[in-house]
Amino acid sequence: MPLSEDALARGVPRDAAALPGAAPRPAETWLRIVQVHDHITRRVDSALHRHHDLSLTGFEALRRIAESPGERASMGEVAEAVGLSRPGVTSTINRLVAQGLVIRERVDGDRRLLHARLTAAGRARVTAACTTHDELVAHLLTLLGDDATVVTDALARVSAATRTRR
Repeated sequence: MPLSEDALARGVPRDAAALPGAAPRPAETWLRIVQVHDHITRRVDSALHRHHDLSLTGFEALRRIAESPGERASMGEVAEAVGLSRPGVTSTINRLVAQGLVIRERVDGDRRLLHARLTAAGRARVTAACTTHDELVAHLLTLLGDDATVVTDALARVSAATRTRR
């Protein structure tokens, strides 16, 4: 005897949004974003420390300086690019100066503004660390599979909507 429609549907929600993962609550989405960021950040930070004697923050600062015109960036530019406070960027740059990876200098025209400029050792270190960073991040993000474009686009929309308005 065939099962009735009610028997087939028993225990299955009529609303697809009630299925786990079908329509996550905002709190669940937020938790996943925080967890992924935390886990990837820790993995990448650990690899950069182990292989290049750099923290993730130090690496990000070096990379931003390396990508700036003349391999030089103001403290404010580094802070903005890396998401650090002024004291945080000062501390990070202090460590990079102590390692001989950047030097501080004042630029002609505005002697008040302090810049960080990459040294040859800094250029070599950031070039090597970029490979470690980029390969590890790419490997971890392959887990997004075919959803990578959708996730990237969605996160870009949220990021654009939450940028500080000046």
